[in-house]
Amino acid sequence: MAKSAEIFSWFLFLKAWMLWIKGTPFELIDECLAESSNLSDIIRCIHVALLCVQQRPEDRPNMSAVVLILGSEIPLPQPKQPGFFMGENPHEQRTSSNKHEPYSGGEVSLMSLEAR
Repeated sequence: MAKSAEIFSWFLFLKAWMLWIKGTPFELIDECLAESSNLSDIIRCIHVALLCVQQRPEDRPNMSAVVLILGSEIPLPQPKQPGFFMGENPHEQRTSSNKHEPYSGGEVSLMSLEAR
């Protein structure tokens, strides 16, 4: 039973990521939620969830930042490839540099939010 739940979790993460990079994350939303909820809030939650599973831990927001993000309209950066994803991400540029870019979202840097 535990193994099937684990497989389902991996499938759900993969499905969410594939729909996100395809530009159709709303397809992940169950019909009963779509009818009774604010779709933009649900899409924002999916967006934040994908930020939390990025491959590099330093790219992920900490829980303080997540709480702030979910309670505000802070613009969010596009999530990078999740750590569990095995394929190539066509939306990320390949670079030979290992230089780490700070995690930021438009006008607001989440690194600066961590210090608060």
